[in-house]
Amino acid sequence: MTRRIFMQACAAMALGTFTLVAQAAWPDKPVRIVVPYPPGGNVDVAARLIAPGLQAALGQPFIVENKPGAGGMIAGEAVARADPDGYTLFMAANGPLLYSPLIFKRDAYQWDRDFAPISSISYTPLVLQVRPGLPAKSVAELIALAKQEPGKLNMASPGAGTTNHLVSEMLQAQTGARWTTAQYKGNAPATTDLLGGQVDFNFDQVSVALPFVKEGRLRALAVTTSQRVPLMPDVPTFAEAGVPNMEASTFTGLLAPKDTPADILAKLSKALGQILAQPDIVKRFQELGAEARGSSPDAFARYLAAEDARWTPIIKRAGITAN
Repeated sequence: MTRRIFMQACAAMALGTFTLVAQAAWPDKPVRIVVPYPPGGNVDVAARLIAPGLQAALGQPFIVENKPGAGGMIAGEAVARADPDGYTLFMAANGPLLYSPLIFKRDAYQWDRDFAPISSISYTPLVLQVRPGLPAKSVAELIALAKQEPGKLNMASPGAGTTNHLVSEMLQAQTGARWTTAQYKGNAPATTDLLGGQVDFNFDQVSVALPFVKEGRLRALAVTTSQRVPLMPDVPTFAEAGVPNMEASTFTGLLAPKDTPADILAKLSKALGQILAQPDIVKRFQELGAEARGSSPDAFARYLAAEDARWTPIIKRAGITAN
């Protein structure tokens, strides 16, 4: 062996040793959790609920950083391009992770090409609700009303390609009913117009809808779960209302840039599993109308693949775009 080859071999061994030590030491500085929405929403709250637990479990601050815009793609692209060292994570939801690149027609990232799934965090079901003055007290009556005058009813959507919007498209496809979709820039203005009677109905997260339903300001017709939601025990599931295969929820989950070391992903997934099983965390999510549920990286990847396969054809068939 020549001296040059010997020195190269020593350097390679040293580099490998350094890499192993660096990975073993992770984390040795603060970790960023990038959220694709402004503060205060469902995804942001979920990130802030898990951050203290991750800090306690792993010994470094986990800092929530909000990067809203472009249907969540600003945040998604920032994380996809970050170094795969475990210090930049993506707190994702259905739209920003799975559908925004398709809807905005930008191949900035793909969930299975550019990210490494870590764990699911929470699942929040939706409820179909109508303004009190609408003469529909059941899903069957709403469908019948929509079929009488196709396109006359107005459904409020918080944005193209949101789960709220996609569930509406699925219901039309399954029943043959037709209505007009009014796209809003966020959930708040959509809810305001529904409460004011400017639109007729919408699909909303149970956590957002619950106070309005309790006050009688909106009427709930069905929930998108296989079993009734404990917070709304009197509201039937879609299957009970005569429309099967209408299960859907908005998820939150944590991902890292592709090629992040597997041991880092495993540490994060294990810590999240323990955090999300804590009674106080379970209760906090329940108060938000959500179910706290962690998973292994592989299980979360399988869930994302199934969601992608289920909803992407609906987006394409309905021609949903951000314009």
